[in-house]
Amino acid sequence: MTSVVLAAGTLPWRRRRGQLQVAVVHRPKYDDWSWPKGKLDPGETFPVAAARETAEETGLVVRLGRPLPTSTYHLQDKQGIKAVKDVRYWAAEVVGGDGALEHEIDEVVWLDVADARRRLSYSHDVDQLDALVEADGEGALTTWPLALVRHAKAQPRDDWSGEDALRPLDARGRRQADELVPLLAAYGLKRLVSSPSTRAADTIAPYATSTGGRLRLKPGLSEEGYEADPGKATHHLRRLLERGAPAALCSHGPVLPDLVATLHGLVGPAEPQGELATSLLASVLEAGMAKGEVLICHVVGTGEPARVVSVERHHPDDRA
Repeated sequence: MTSVVLAAGTLPWRRRRGQLQVAVVHRPKYDDWSWPKGKLDPGETFPVAAARETAEETGLVVRLGRPLPTSTYHLQDKQGIKAVKDVRYWAAEVVGGDGALEHEIDEVVWLDVADARRRLSYSHDVDQLDALVEADGEGALTTWPLALVRHAKAQPRDDWSGEDALRPLDARGRRQADELVPLLAAYGLKRLVSSPSTRAADTIAPYATSTGGRLRLKPGLSEEGYEADPGKATHHLRRLLERGAPAALCSHGPVLPDLVATLHGLVGPAEPQGELATSLLASVLEAGMAKGEVLICHVVGTGEPARVVSVERHHPDDRA
């Protein structure tokens, strides 16, 4: 039976004198040049592994951008045991780090596209570079992330005698909230808004605490506020679109369809990943989001011209 090895990585990119550059790494053990990447740790998600491995291999802290094509190829060890390696990639912008290298990597170099294409050791690594260049040509490489979060699992209504807005997370919900911390961190989310209901605020609070960020509570994102004035929820979403800062919005099952529909209307039909984004958002509108689930929309521009160019869906049970 062929085993599957799960891994994740990034294409760190930047501009120098208006020219697009990408970072490639050299592994002395294999004497090859490739993208920073590595295997998922047990219980880890692909985006978290991508950000972690990039930091470990390059010494650079990155913020994940739009997803890039997955590489799937066969491996064979010295004993002839075969495996399939599945590597998922993201475009990534450097936001920090000291550039200190670990022993597995002895060199990180920034190259323009043509030099990177020549330097890469494996043909399957060119697919991600081509997608990056295509997105850049479409004006859809410089993006900012907007996350919609459905609150984590709470105590059932039938088991709670107090005010519904005060209904807390249960044990599983608290675990889900803690597990959101590294996922949201991989996208560098800064502005945090939430329904003031305990189960929603406590879903995003661990991330706010870990980053020192301010959690802004908006009554219009609660079930009660939405019932009183449905337009308030989309108002808060559009305010985030106007700001254009990496953001997370946490709300409830009955509120989220209006927000998803708004984002669905912002998908550019000509985007390279537009059809996939439209399909994914349509499936969310049809089936809803699971408790603790996160929808990451990669947005270009702000305000009225803002458009969604790519969408990711992260279910709380999607872990290695």
